[in-house]
Amino acid sequence: MQLEDYKVPLRLKLSALWTGVMFLYIYGDYFELYVPGKVEGLLNGQNMLDSPMKLFLATFLLTIPALMIFLSLMLKPQMTRWLNIGVGAFFTLLTLLVGISSMSEWRAFYVFLAFLESVVTAVIVWQAWNWKRM
Repeated sequence: MQLEDYKVPLRLKLSALWTGVMFLYIYGDYFELYVPGKVEGLLNGQNMLDSPMKLFLATFLLTIPALMIFLSLMLKPQMTRWLNIGVGAFFTLLTLLVGISSMSEWRAFYVFLAFLESVVTAVIVWQAWNWKRM
């Protein structure tokens, strides 16, 4: 007996993949709170985001994947395709660099999550690149 299966529209796949990326980001930031010295650095201002401009840039950068969840569903197909290819490729490279630069005993989890984020964003690029034409 076969299970019923429906073809999932590409827009929903892309949106779901971006949602997965956001969860991986949130898990990484949450688990990083357990790294020794992290909370103290947040409290005393001794951290990577130690200026208003750095905090704004990080905020801006991380709102892009969140917006892609919505934009992947709402924009015209051509724009959605190219935006997913461009933004996906950018975040694939970015998260690879973050993962490589985070290699340490206490950040093995972060490297793992960065690798997964890179895989998921690469799948986004591949899916968008292979978008079927009518």
